[in-house]
Amino acid sequence: MLDIAEELHRWVEQGRDFAVATVVAVGGSAPRQPGAALAVDSEGTAIGSVSGGCVEGAVYELCRTALDDGEVVVERFGYSDEDAFAVGLTCGGIIDILVTPVRGGVFPAALAAAASGEAAALARIVSGPGELLGQALLVRPDGSYEGKLGGHPELDRTAAAEARALLDAGRTGTVEIGEDGSRCGQPLTLLVESSVPAPRMIVFGAIDFASALVRVGKFLGYHVTVCDARPVFATRTRFPEADEIVVEWPHRYLESTEVDGRTVLCVLTHDAKFDVPLLQAALKLPVAYVGAMGSRRTHEDRNARLRAVGVTELELARLRSPIGLDLGARTPEETALSIGAEIVANRRGGTGVSLTGAHTPIHHDDTPLTDHIGSVA
Repeated sequence: MLDIAEELHRWVEQGRDFAVATVVAVGGSAPRQPGAALAVDSEGTAIGSVSGGCVEGAVYELCRTALDDGEVVVERFGYSDEDAFAVGLTCGGIIDILVTPVRGGVFPAALAAAASGEAAALARIVSGPGELLGQALLVRPDGSYEGKLGGHPELDRTAAAEARALLDAGRTGTVEIGEDGSRCGQPLTLLVESSVPAPRMIVFGAIDFASALVRVGKFLGYHVTVCDARPVFATRTRFPEADEIVVEWPHRYLESTEVDGRTVLCVLTHDAKFDVPLLQAALKLPVAYVGAMGSRRTHEDRNARLRAVGVTELELARLRSPIGLDLGARTPEETALSIGAEIVANRRGGTGVSLTGAHTPIHHDDTPLTDHIGSVA
């Protein structure tokens, strides 16, 4: 639900009644992952998606029904071999959908937090006793929480601790705990949706390729910073879509700014006086990706310079250079696409090879389907 939080927050402020259908478990080649959502208001307006089109019509009607009767339900959709045109996923996957009418509780606060970029996690019961289905907690980074799941008082504390762990990792997923908050009671399944600030992409080098990469970074959901020591190039006019433009020596800026395990660093300067001190610092940081532009000859020369200043072979092995996947790119836009593709492959564990004729999974981070989640009224 939090992936469409900004629009839903506006709906709350406008006093609109709505229901939300959320993917809570997937199996096989499902098009959307847990947390993907479709919302429908009382006027019939719909936003979001749970299947990329396969079952949207049926889920839309479930939301309309939930608005009428106020009931929380879980429905399973899968491919029908008997009738390929029946309601189902023609890709062969299976998805479980939680449909919830949103009327108060912690949902407005969760949507407000997500819409404003605050870190928070929404934990909802998606499998268990019918009276608990859909109950929710809003969990903050410090472990404090709002709401009540019901049942045993220890349940809320255990659920909040589990949700905080996923929030710390910036992950959305499911966890199982006992109805009494222990590991041995009647099991409940919680869907924990984490809302965290956008990951950072820092682009070093205010060149034409950087302009295209900024657009790709924004498209992929990154908070994009452009950094260059030359004020004549690092301007808002040249990079209107960047979130931040910094005029500073790249290595000095990197040493002074905050990064984390989701940050990607793209070094496009291909000038030794910038590259060497920058990469010397970057390769020691616990970031998700470090890539550097340049020809293979530039790469070999740069590696020699980095070894000379003490960069280890283990650190050098983290460097993606020449940057990007082999797409045969020529233009800045094509090059930016190849860099973005490598960042996604690195993040998701993809191989970068063509899917045609391959036997690798299409989705590399599928959440296993929880077998005991069925249709619950």
